[in-house]
Amino acid sequence: MTGAAGSIGRVVTAGLAARGHLVTGLDLVPRPDDADLAGSTVHWPTVHLPTVDWLSVDCTDADAVAAAFDGRAFDGRAFDAVVHLAGHPGEAGLPDSLSSHLITTAALLDAMVEHRVSRFVYASSNHAVGRTPRRDRVGVDARPRPDTFYGVAKVAAEAVMSLYADRYGIDAVACRIGSFRERPATMRHLSTWLSHGDCVRMVEAALTAPAPGFAVLYGISANTRAWWDLEPGRALGYEPLDDAEEFAGSIRSDPDDDLDAAHVGGMFATAEFERPALDRVRAVGDGQ
Repeated sequence: MTGAAGSIGRVVTAGLAARGHLVTGLDLVPRPDDADLAGSTVHWPTVHLPTVDWLSVDCTDADAVAAAFDGRAFDGRAFDAVVHLAGHPGEAGLPDSLSSHLITTAALLDAMVEHRVSRFVYASSNHAVGRTPRRDRVGVDARPRPDTFYGVAKVAAEAVMSLYADRYGIDAVACRIGSFRERPATMRHLSTWLSHGDCVRMVEAALTAPAPGFAVLYGISANTRAWWDLEPGRALGYEPLDDAEEFAGSIRSDPDDDLDAAHVGGMFATAEFERPALDRVRAVGDGQ
């Protein structure tokens, strides 16, 4: 589990451990304590957390990733699957975005091929299709329309997953996550929310679906106002149980709601996030 100390990683690590999985966390930072790992609103029992091992690894370093696979965990057991949640969660320039999301994915997939690990579950994003105008419900067959360089990097990572599925027979599932939160807080979240419990159910389904090949699902709960099609996820065994509509009465309207709902990527599809792909430094006094 890469990014195991992150906001999603802590919830999924503890949730899978509570369901009987042996989890090795990979992250740049040390292992959180049990209370932090189990501190989500789902309240996973801490009794299972000794089944969580930990390695400090930079996933942009292909040699370090390969060494993590060589070392294995849990008394020398080989890894069965990789859940890739690591990556910078915000917008950056194109090179940094590609390093954080594409290069890490490629390093992990290369190590999987070398060590014959055949299941890959990836935290992709709704921002891979974020520039899609809000009209009909969006399916997994919609063309990539990233709204940011973050979204571009997610599209690129999905492409390399597809290549490795075709070239090496790896089963690779891209989970295009919506708004992962304890509870929805905006009108947009009523359509895009992914609850903590459903996130764990989604990852476990992606890990255990029989022979998915390369597949994409939308990582949202069973929201009444959903913008994305949940059927591809259900076909893989993902049955979300929560609905953001439960919280609709507590959410106030906001002047930016219409702008936030113009595209499925919300505010990430607005001019606020426009920037050059490459940061250039001009020399002073060189006549340029």
